[in-house]
Amino acid sequence: MVSTTEIFEVLTTIPDPEMPISITDLGLIEEIVLNDTNVLIKLLPTFIGCFALPAIASDIKQKVVELQGIDSVEIEFVHDPPWSTDRITDNGRISLAEHGISVPDGSSPCCSTGTTDTVELTTSAFTCPWCNSIDTTLTSPFGPTRCKSIHFCNACRQPFERMKKV
Repeated sequence: MVSTTEIFEVLTTIPDPEMPISITDLGLIEEIVLNDTNVLIKLLPTFIGCFALPAIASDIKQKVVELQGIDSVEIEFVHDPPWSTDRITDNGRISLAEHGISVPDGSSPCCSTGTTDTVELTTSAFTCPWCNSIDTTLTSPFGPTRCKSIHFCNACRQPFERMKKV
């Protein structure tokens, strides 16, 4: 009989199609429900309408059904609790930083904390993943995917992406 731990280990091998991180390090897995030979995997999308969701679901089904004793795999996208960047593991944060993607650390106020503070959009104090400077500027709130924005480091003169705080 397959265990949920074995299923989770398989899920760690599945990369996010849009970022250099596994779906488990990204914190997408909310629950694995094992019922005899049938598996239900509940996923938290980073953003509603994320284009990567069908590819992720397909990869999960393909890999998990290969486990001995698994007959079917169902994917359910859930939105409660909502996904946030706080779910990204330390290894995931390291992997993203190595590829020039900054991740909020939870120390700044955001909508989930209930604060109404506003942030100046033309500049930011987000840490550069290349040189760790906070002399950075928001270049565009719209990045290559819905969950990222584009920034520029004035210290090392390198652009970088940043995961949006959700």
